[in-house]
Amino acid sequence: MTGLEHIDKFIVQQQKEWGEILTGFETKNRYKIFDSAGNELFYAFEDKGNWLIRQFLQSARPLTMQITDKDKNTVLQIKKPFRWIFPEVSILDTEKKLIGTIKKRFTFFRRLYSVFDSSGHEIFQLFGPILKPWTFHIMENSREVGKVTKKWSGAMKEIFTTADNFGAEFPVAWSSEKKYIALGAVFLIDLVHFEYKG
Repeated sequence: MTGLEHIDKFIVQQQKEWGEILTGFETKNRYKIFDSAGNELFYAFEDKGNWLIRQFLQSARPLTMQITDKDKNTVLQIKKPFRWIFPEVSILDTEKKLIGTIKKRFTFFRRLYSVFDSSGHEIFQLFGPILKPWTFHIMENSREVGKVTKKWSGAMKEIFTTADNFGAEFPVAWSSEKKYIALGAVFLIDLVHFEYKG
């Protein structure tokens, strides 16, 4: 997997539909993904899914996210199985081969995820301090190397649309696989911690 050599940040902008804004009912998630200069890199959307399951299971629901480039070629697939507790996702490449997994860990009074490569080795952690609900620190060997943050996009937009905007920052020297896994983390964090629970 190549093409992300000079990327050190993803900006992920959720796209809301008017039907969802007016009714409060969750529709399939859609996002645009940019680099730090504002260049559009990818488009992400929740594939298929059942409307009733989406309303009643909400963040526990199983889902598949498709990540495509501007030419609508799939570059990544994020699969989340049904989980009442300890949510997890698997990140797959264009050939549907596993490149990484993210799993929530059991902790008291904090939010912690372990991130594994395709061989099952933990490569970094996502740590969300309780007193900083909008931030998850990317920890590698007990050292912060980046973060995933929910961005404040203005009071009217936040209140009226509940649209989420995220930034994921990481070392530019990371492999494309690790960067794609960090991107997958954004969608899991959004689904579990920020998606509207009506």
